[in-house]
Parts: sequence; C-alpha cells; structure tokens
Amino acid sequence: MSFHSNSKTNPSFAPQPPLNPWLNSAAAAAVAEPLNPMVLAMHLSDPKSKTLIPNSTLILMDRTLLLSDEILIRIFQKLPDSQRNSNSLVCKRWMNLQGRLVRTLRVLDWNFVLSGRLTHRFPNLNHVDLVPGSFASPQDLANIVVSHKQVSLRVDSTWSVGNLLPSEAVDAGLRSLSGGCPNLRKLEVAGASEAGISTVGSECATLQELELQRCDDAVLRGVAACRNLQILKLVGSLKGFYDSVVSDIGLTILAQGCRRLVKLELVGCEGSFDGVKAIGQCCVMLEELVIVDHRMDDGWLAGLSFCENLKTLRIQSCKVIDRSPGLEEHLGCCEALERLHLQQCQLRDRNGVGALFSVCRNARDIVLQDCWGLDNSTLSLAIVCRRVKLFYVEGCSLLTTEGLESVIEHWKELECLRVESCKNIKDSDISPELATLFSTLKELKWRPDTKYLFPSDMGIGMGKKGGKFFKRT
Repeated sequence: MSFHSNSKTNPSFAPQPPLNPWLNSAAAAAVAEPLNPMVLAMHLSDPKSKTLIPNSTLILMDRTLLLSDEILIRIFQKLPDSQRNSNSLVCKRWMNLQGRLVRTLRVLDWNFVLSGRLTHRFPNLNHVDLVPGSFASPQDLANIVVSHKQVSLRVDSTWSVGNLLPSEAVDAGLRSLSGGCPNLRKLEVAGASEAGISTVGSECATLQELELQRCDDAVLRGVAACRNLQILKLVGSLKGFYDSVVSDIGLTILAQGCRRLVKLELVGCEGSFDGVKAIGQCCVMLEELVIVDHRMDDGWLAGLSFCENLKTLRIQSCKVIDRSPGLEEHLGCCEALERLHLQQCQLRDRNGVGALFSVCRNARDIVLQDCWGLDNSTLSLAIVCRRVKLFYVEGCSLLTTEGLESVIEHWKELECLRVESCKNIKDSDISPELATLFSTLKELKWRPDTKYLFPSDMGIGMGKKGGKFFKRT
C-alpha cells in the first residue's frame, strides 16, 4: 500500500498557520541566547550616556530600569539635599545620574583631579574649590585641622608651613578640569602659574568668579585670558601658610587685562597709589572693593578717587589704614560710594582714619565692627560724611554715649541706628535730645551691652511718628 501526501485531495493534512512573527523571533532569541542577568546591552541615545538596557529578568527585579535618564534626574531633583548623596550608593547608573546634578564641589585630594575622575564623575560642575587639595595632604585621614579665614585643611604631624603642591602639578590638574568642565563659572585654586590660569581662561569661556591664593605678579598675566571675569579675589601673603607678592606691577597688569571686573578683593597684597589708580581708571565697572590685611605704601587712599563707579568699600583686618595719606585737597572723593564697612581694623591713627572718611564722604551706610582704638575723638572725624542714612557700630568698647551723640546729631538724613556690644554706651547717659532723635528714626537697634535685654525685644513699640511704628528689636 502506498500513501501520497496531497493537501488538495486530503484536507486533514492542510498546513497549520504560522505563529505570530514577534513571538517566533522572541522564542528564537531565547533559545539562541541563554538568559544571563549579567549581560546588558548598551543604549546610546547620547554618546556620553552610561545607561544600560537590561533584559526582561532585570526589569522585573528593578522597575526603575524602565525610566529614562531624564525622568530619573527630574525625580532626583525633587528630593531634598539630605537624601541626594545616598542615591549614588544604589547602583552605578544612579551614581552617574546623581553626579550630573552636582554643581558645587570641594576637592580634598589632588589625585582625584589629575586622574580625570573628577570630570568623569561630575561633568556638570560650575563651582569647584581646589584650595584644600592644592596643599600636600597626608596619605591617611588626619585628625588635625588647620584653619584660617581664607583656608582650612587637614594635616598630620609632618605638615610644615608652605607645604603646597608644585605649580606643575596644579597646572596639570587645571588642564584636566577645564577640559572636562567647560561650563565652569567659579573656581578657587592655590599655587597655579600663569600657564594654568591661561588654560582655564581659554577653555572655560563662562568663568565669572575666580579666587587665586598664593598669587604673585606673574600669575596675573594669565588672568587676562578670563575675558568674562567679573569677581576676582587675590590672596598674596597668608601668614602661616605662604608668602607671595602682589605689587603695583601685578595690579596694573590685572587692570589692563580684566576690564569687566565688578568686585575685587585684595588679601595680603602690596601696592600703592599707582596700582589703585590703574584699577580705577581701567576697571570702570568696578562696584565693590575689599581690602584685607593690606601691605600698601603710604598714600594709597588717594587712588580710590579714580574709582568713579565704586559703591562699596570694605576694609578688614588692617593694622593701619594709611600712615601718610597726604594733604586733604589731594585725596579726592569717591562720588558714587554708598557703603563703607570697617571690620577688625586698628583705628588709632587719626590721620589715616580722617583721610578715609574724607574720601568716603558721600557714603550713606557706615558700618564699624570690632575696631580697636575707635574712641570719641576718632569717631568725630566721621562728621564730614553728611549723607549717612544707616550707622551700625558693634564691639567698639572705647566709644561712649556722648561721643555717639556728638556725631549722629550732625547726620540730618539718619534713618537707621544699630548699636551693639559697646560697653561704655549707657542708657543712663542718654540725653533728652538723643531720645528725641531716636523717635525720628525708622529703625533702632539698641543693645550696647550683650547682657542687656530691653523689654521691647518682645515687640513693644517705642513710639509713633508720621504713621510709622518704631521698634527696638
């Protein structure tokens, strides 16, 4: 017996319809590639993306793998700062995504910069503080902390003064940083050379704020490459850490190269009338000048009159203002100045203090904090400032109520008075005239003794005038 298979003559042997093509391909792939949860396929929507597309088994284990990088980043942005750091411990993907959200970083280990891990881990940084890492740090975590107003770092028993990294190593780190973070806006570094700063300026076009520690005249040539720089802080000499010189030469180079400066801070810098004059003439947009622990030559105050748009002058931690300021008719005046702030300065030299008040005679706000040698006769030199609207004095123990009254009675535009921690200013010495003057103020904070607790601290008013309610807070 013979049997012939023929679909036309035998319908029962007709071919079955094919399976769904998608299921067929999925089944074939499952047979061809054994299930392995460690095998992941790269999905590169962005060439720099580290996102991995896992197989179906991993998706069942972690539903967040179904979310794109953009969605996860948006979720991370909604979390409070206290929870963000722990996200990087979940997995490598979350670590990379969390790194994209970090904008500010303080570097303690310079090798982290040199190896390129800094820019790989945090590609979107716009503020980097390299100062602690610029010092040669111990191999193991040290328990000794050396602190200064300008720098704070951990050291061990082998640490010595001036223990900074070589400028070549600092420049190498700056090249790595500028290449990986072109959107850098603020940078703080110590011990860099002209070449290193020039590299940052050319690579990071958006750099607007720069702090240079252990800076000298030669380094300031590289600052000219930072064409959009607006805020600059120069630290020349820092007692106990390093000693560098910023002189008139450096200030002139700086003034000619950075004409868009809005704020300039000079710490431990030298100079004289010529350097300050150059800054005033070239940096016409300068609005704030901060001078800390200066080593400037006599007569530098007269250079301030060339800063035509200067609005704020801050002088801090200076042992002397100006020993020989010159004749008053040669001092000039800062016409646009609005705020004068003196903090922790020695004001025993009447000539220097008088010259300062003369240059700043148009100031509307005067703040004196913890200034040594400020007595009644020295404060009386401020009578030349006729436009004062706010006067704040704190920690000046030699000043008395009589001396304060003799000055503020000449300030006809005074609106706000704050007196704190001046032990020789007594309530019992307040005259009727001074009490009347208090009632005309818009704001009064009267706490000359730190142990003094006035009942108005609870919100009790001291009077009304012109529909205004005045308080002692």
